[in-house]
Formats: sequence, structure tokens, C-alpha cells
Amino acid sequence: MKKIILAYSGGLDTSYCLKKLSSEGHEVHAININTGGFTKNELKTMEDKAYMMGAFIFKSIDAVDIYYNKIIKYLIFGNVLRNNTYPLSVSSERVIQAVEIVKYAKKNNATHIAHGSTGAGNDQVRFDSIFQIMAPEIQILTPIRDNSLSREEEINYLNENGINLEWTKAKYSINKGLWGTSVGGDETLTSKNSLPSEAYPSKLSKKENENITLSFSKGELVAVNNKRNSPVQCIKIINSLCEKYCIGRDIHVGDTIIGIKGRVGFEAGGPIVILKSHHLLEKHVLTKWQQFQKDQLSNFYGMQIHEGNYLDPVIRDIESFFNSSQSKVTGDVFVTLSPYRFQLNGIESKNDLMNLDFGSYGEQNNKWSAQDAKGFIKISSNQNKIYQYVNNEEKN
Repeated sequence: MKKIILAYSGGLDTSYCLKKLSSEGHEVHAININTGGFTKNELKTMEDKAYMMGAFIFKSIDAVDIYYNKIIKYLIFGNVLRNNTYPLSVSSERVIQAVEIVKYAKKNNATHIAHGSTGAGNDQVRFDSIFQIMAPEIQILTPIRDNSLSREEEINYLNENGINLEWTKAKYSINKGLWGTSVGGDETLTSKNSLPSEAYPSKLSKKENENITLSFSKGELVAVNNKRNSPVQCIKIINSLCEKYCIGRDIHVGDTIIGIKGRVGFEAGGPIVILKSHHLLEKHVLTKWQQFQKDQLSNFYGMQIHEGNYLDPVIRDIESFFNSSQSKVTGDVFVTLSPYRFQLNGIESKNDLMNLDFGSYGEQNNKWSAQDAKGFIKISSNQNKIYQYVNNEEKN
């Protein structure tokens, strides 16, 4: 008998894995890592199904705070949007889920870890790589991938073994978490078609504009409308506000880890509003070169998180840079929410570098003279002036 820790979501794939492995006589722990996508009722239903499938133990581990502190905080610090579009809603979740599964497996002296990924997606890479790095002594089981099972084959197996739950394929697959909701459907398998409004989980329930204030302290969101809360609670509040306006809908087109192009729809109003607000505040309080260097590192950081390379030490190095960069990112950002869109109105910060004591852009210079400006322009033009002189075709 093997002691197997199954990364369990309660869906068809992981339910098949649970029933199959438990039926073979193994001690299967169905472990759900909650990164913000489940209600108490959903978790109770998941638990009931797990024991019906033969789980030795079912446990849901609340990893929302860990998810924020280990991943989301740095996605905000870096203003990370993959391909300038997608806030890494699902890929960042998988990293934390994989890490927490390994921790549970080690603590419980498991011999094997299992997951329900197929061979055609990114999750298999994220899970396997983190499992192998953190626990090379623990074997990995992937029944769906290894046997190339279709959805119909999984349903037939469960039905044949007395599990007659409703497994009718939903028209759209939804994955909801603290940092956004992904949406997949027939349209996302094409390069042309967009997702219809009904594919997204939220419905427009508010049409009047609403002005809100987001308050940041050293880069972290600490208050909404001047009411202080934990960063996680602030994110939940913004998510709820944006859902009423259906803000943050889009389709991301990207390069998968396995080398093919992929499309995924998403609704991430809260993350988008937070990222853009944070970025606006940074543009006021950081220097030009701080912003430039952050942009270079942010793109690389997001790519590594997407591809499951969270454990590489370079990620800790970049996070150290991000932490340092946020020391002055404190202030309020003023935002207007409207149906399907939002507007950044401005910021207020004691660290604002848009300081009128030095000058007003295009209007008045207070700390330098006309002669200073002429000399600066002349010297800064020197290199290009020399190049043009040396390489003048008419002269040569």
C-alpha cells in the first residue's frame, strides 16, 4: 500500500485519480490547497465527494495568506502583467499549491504525490518541477497524463465503479482565485472568436460611476476608501467592487511552457485596478532609472513564475530588489469605476517627485537658468554630434 498525497480540486480529473488510486488499495490523502477560490459550502461539497471517492483523509489547507505573502505581493510590487495583459491568475496559484502539497507530503511521510494534469498543458510542468526539486525522494503519479485518458473514459470508469455524479461538461471552465478568474471555452481554442458575456462569472449589477481611494504603504495595499484592512482583505474588497461593474475582462494569448500558443479568457478586475493604481503611484515617487530597471526585472519575474521556476534563487534576488524599490511607494490613488472600465484620476503622496519647488513642466523652471539649460543640451548632444560628423557621407 502506498501513501499518496493527491492535489485535489474536486473536479473530474482529480476525482478519477482519487477513485482509481484508492480502489487499488492505496492510502490516498485528498488535499485541497485553497488560494481563495472556494466558499465554505463548496469546500463541504468537495469533502463529501472526496470521501465518496475513497479518500483516506480529506483536508483543505487555507493558503490565501501564504499566496499573498509569497507571490501576489511581488506581482504587485513588479506591476506584473504577462504579455502586458494577464495578471498570472492561475499560474501563480499553481506554484503555491505545488509547494504546499510537498510540505504536507513530507510532514506525513508520503511515498507518492499525485496530480490530475494532462500532457497538453502548463500545470504538469509546474507541479512536476516543484515536486522533483523539493522532494526528489517522493515519486510522482499522473494517471490522466500517463494513460492519455479522455473525459469520456474518466466518466465511464467512475460510473462503472458506482460513482454516478453529474459530470456533464460545462460549456465554460472556470477557475477562480484571489488573484482573478480564468475562463476557458470553445472560443479560446480559436485565434478569432471572443468569449460572450455569459461566459464570465460576474454579471453587471451597478451602472452608476463610483469613486474609490486605494491607499498603499511601502507598495502594499492597506486601505480602501480610507478603511484600513489586511492586504488580502483589501484585495477581496476591490474584487467585489469590480465584479459589480464587470471590470477586467480580456483574453490572454501567450506562449505555453510546452512550446505551443494558447488563449485563455479571464476576469480580473481587482488585480488590474490594483496593479495599474500601484504603477501610477510608482511613476510619481520612483526615479526614472528605478522604474526602468523594475520593468526589466518584472517581465522576467512574471515569466519565471508562469513557467513554474519559483524555486530558482534568482527569484529571491529579484524579490529583494522589489522590496527595496517600495520604500517610498506610499500614498493614495484615486480611481473611478464604471461599467466594464475604470479610470485612474491621480495620486496624493508625501513622496511625490512632481515637486513645484523645482519647476512646472512646460511652464516654469525654478532651480536652473536658461544658460544652464543651454549647456546641458549642448553637452548631452555631443556624442551624437561627433557620430554624425565622423560619418557624414557628403564629407567623405
